[in-house]
Amino acid sequence: ANVLLVGGGQVATRKARLLIKAGARLTVVAPQIGADLQQLLDSSGGSWQRDSYSESAIADAVLVVAATPLRSVNEQVYQDATARRLPVNVVDSPDLCTFIFPAIVERGPLTVAISSGGNSPVLVRLLRRRIEAMVPAAYGRLARFAGRLRDAVKEAIPAETARRLFWEGSVEGTVGELVLAGREEQAETLLRTQLQDTGNLYRGEVYLLGAGPGDPDLMTFKAQRLLQSADVVLYDRLVAPEIVDMARRDAERIYVGKARSDHAVPQHEINQLLVMLARQGKRVVRLKGGDPFIFGRGGEEIDLLAENGIPFQVIPGITAASAAACY
Repeated sequence: ANVLLVGGGQVATRKARLLIKAGARLTVVAPQIGADLQQLLDSSGGSWQRDSYSESAIADAVLVVAATPLRSVNEQVYQDATARRLPVNVVDSPDLCTFIFPAIVERGPLTVAISSGGNSPVLVRLLRRRIEAMVPAAYGRLARFAGRLRDAVKEAIPAETARRLFWEGSVEGTVGELVLAGREEQAETLLRTQLQDTGNLYRGEVYLLGAGPGDPDLMTFKAQRLLQSADVVLYDRLVAPEIVDMARRDAERIYVGKARSDHAVPQHEINQLLVMLARQGKRVVRLKGGDPFIFGRGGEEIDLLAENGIPFQVIPGITAASAAACY
C-alpha cells in the first residue's frame, strides 16, 4: 500500500518504522530527513521527495501521516486527506486524526494493541510495558501451535462451546505448559490423545460467585477469571452493571430481579434454572452482591445442585457487612 509520510525528523522516523514493518510502501515528503529515516527508505524500497508539502503529494496515497512541527502544515495535510476521504493521522493532534496508532505488543502471530484514543500516550506506554512483562515471548509459539491444530480440533469437536472448553483446558493446562517449554511434539501427542475422549467437555458446572460491594477492583482474581469463562450469567439488581459487563461478550445474561419493584424470579425457579443450564453442558455463574452466603441464599442453591450431582464451586466475595464499615 502507498503511504505518504510528511516530515523527516525523529517522530517521523518512529512512524516510518511502524509503517514499513506493516508492509507499507513509503513516500516521505520533507525538505530534510535524518540519516536513520534515509536508511529505512533505502532498505525498504521507499522514496524521499526533497520538497515542502503540497496537495499533489497525496495523489497516489491510500493513507497519510503528518509528523511535522508546524501546525499550519499538519492542518493542511489533514484537510487535503479528508477531502479525498483518505485516513489521516497527525502526530500529537487527536483533533486532526481519523485514526490512531495504538501501542503494540507482538508475540509472533499474537498481537495486543493498546489505545487511549489520543488522550494519554504516556498511560498507553505504561500499559504496554506492563503487558510486555506479563506475556512471555513463548506465547507466540503457543499461538502458532493452536493455529496448526485448529482444524483437527474442530473436526473432533464440532460443538462450539465444547470446543472452546477444550482449548481453554489445553492452553491453560499441561499442553500449554509443554508448548511454552519448547516441547511441541510431546504437546501435540498429548492433545491428540485428549481428542479421543472428549465426553467430559459436555459436563456443566455452576459457580456461586460473590461480586463484592460493587467495585470490580475488590473482586478476587478467581472470581474475575471464572466470570470471564462463563457461558451463562445469572444476576440481579444488587450486582453493579460494570461487574456484569466483565463477562464475555457472547455469554448469555439472565436477569433475575430481586427488588419489590422487579418482576422477581422466585428462588426455587432460579435453583432449577441453575440445574437445567448445567445439564446442558454450560458453565453457569450465579452472581451475588457481596458474599454468596452472607445476606444471600447460596445454601439453598448448592443443596439442589448437590442433590442433582452438578459440580459447583463457591467463590467468596467481600460482604457489604464489612465493606461498608471499611469505606
